[in-house]
Amino acid sequence: VIISTGATARRLHVPGEETLWNRGMSACAVCDGALPIFRDKELVVIGGGDSAVEEATFLTKFASKVYMIHRRDELRASKIMQERALSNDKIEIVWDSALVDAEGEDLVTGARISNVKTGEESTISCGGIFYAIGHDPNTGFLSGQLDTDEQGYVVVNPGRTDTSVDGVFACGDVVDKIYRQAITAAGTGCAAALDAERWLAEKGLE
Repeated sequence: VIISTGATARRLHVPGEETLWNRGMSACAVCDGALPIFRDKELVVIGGGDSAVEEATFLTKFASKVYMIHRRDELRASKIMQERALSNDKIEIVWDSALVDAEGEDLVTGARISNVKTGEESTISCGGIFYAIGHDPNTGFLSGQLDTDEQGYVVVNPGRTDTSVDGVFACGDVVDKIYRQAITAAGTGCAAALDAERWLAEKGLE
């Protein structure tokens, strides 16, 4: 058995998200940030952790400006990542704020935000909104049958795809919380297929 169920990016389910997802809204800046629709635009990143800083920093290569929207008055990111965000002239952090809607018809034209302390709402004109609020591995169906970490990702042996159960392998985003790219998922998928084939051969089950 090869487990390759992936991970799902967390969403905020704001009203405009349903129609504007993949039309200027994304959960992967590295995947989509270089697309022509985002170039030389003001962009918005939702989040305040290391991933949010990484995505915002990446987007500065293409955007004219990047706003980081964060619910708190300080970042959750590590100190070195905070310094990276605060020292980047292209990044502006909007503190104590949350996204309440995505504006636009065919494409994103703005991010409607609310100050969590005052309730005051305002709109940031932008050409894209990127979520950087985490992923959830799709492992609920396993019901504890395999070892997972505290976040629910399947644990595999270092450099391999075999899991805590003999004959069960796992690959892709269901084990990977760092890269989350199609090409890395495909690579580990190939490795899992090879490991499974070797396991079958060793058992005389080819």
